[in-house]
Amino acid sequence: MKRKIFLATTIFSGIFFITRCNTSPNSDNEVREINPVRDTLSADKGMGRFKEVPLTHPLNDTDVIEGQAIYKAKCFSCHKLTTEKLIGPGLHGVTDRRTPEWIMNFMTNTSVMIDSDAIAQQLMVTCNARMPNQNLTDDDARDMLEFLRKNDGKN
Repeated sequence: MKRKIFLATTIFSGIFFITRCNTSPNSDNEVREINPVRDTLSADKGMGRFKEVPLTHPLNDTDVIEGQAIYKAKCFSCHKLTTEKLIGPGLHGVTDRRTPEWIMNFMTNTSVMIDSDAIAQQLMVTCNARMPNQNLTDDDARDMLEFLRKNDGKN
């Protein structure tokens, strides 16, 4: 009897978790672009120490490889590299939607960004989850940015 109750509870919890985490306003689980009114430059760059992030052309292959390793270790369980939402939004196209400064500030200053940045707050509402601080260094964040640029087809 206890085994049947445990099994039923486990199945119900699994179904609830799957449906809750995969709920999206779009039928194909694609997260739509969020375009809040941006009234200051800081909204485009987020909050944190990154004010100007020069981009390299071509991409630094070493940084891309390091970024991929960080993605696999810290991001893979919540983010897909496509536009499909998992727990967090899909990462494809993020370098077209956000500035490099915003991306790096979000990765290194996650809690402050979620508490203060309108875009981050809307993403949290859309995804029904708060991104945990992954304790990325500045170099880790730069490697991730390069990996995301590569994922978005930048050279």
